[in-house]
Amino acid sequence: MDLTTYLVYLAAIFVLTASPGPIVLLCVTHSISYNFKTALFAAMGSLVAIIGIMSLSFTGLGLVIASSESVFAIIKWLGAGYLVFIGVKNIMASFNNQNTTTLKSVKSNHSYKSAFTSGFLVGATNPKALIFFTALFPQFIDMSSPLLPQYLLLVFSFAVLELSWLSTYAYLGTKSASWIANNNRMKTLNRITGGLFISAGALLLTSER
Repeated sequence: MDLTTYLVYLAAIFVLTASPGPIVLLCVTHSISYNFKTALFAAMGSLVAIIGIMSLSFTGLGLVIASSESVFAIIKWLGAGYLVFIGVKNIMASFNNQNTTTLKSVKSNHSYKSAFTSGFLVGATNPKALIFFTALFPQFIDMSSPLLPQYLLLVFSFAVLELSWLSTYAYLGTKSASWIANNNRMKTLNRITGGLFISAGALLLTSER
């Protein structure tokens, strides 16, 4: 892979990772509702899932999976269902009259494992990611050169940019947490983010291969 090709790849994934999506929304809500570290665990969960998808795409298994109508439909429905589940959960939380003490208790009891799992599920059940990387990788791989170093470079570059952007969004969420912690504002936020998650799930259902 020459330098020009690599720079084009960087530009493509820079736009991809900077664009807000379900995982960005998940990280922001975790940083506001819990803390920055919790949001990072959600980000890492998503990153692990996406790296798995990238690996499938690189080995060619992604093409086999992506070409299967039934597999694509299953992943799509699972992803949409999970996004709707998170959305409904957020909206239901907006009807709970939590005071500051209760909110602190929720924060302290929240599991980093749960955050990681949520991020992983959001990342793993995105069929568009599989289609995207299956189509993207062949454009930047030089088949006449060793493949493993190219794979490691592409994945590492994506991981750095993805984690950097998600950390940035999480940090911004953390900085606004004290202002949003007001009970009415938190209720409003839960309803807005819940609606966005449900909308993202509905949008995913309309997607085609």
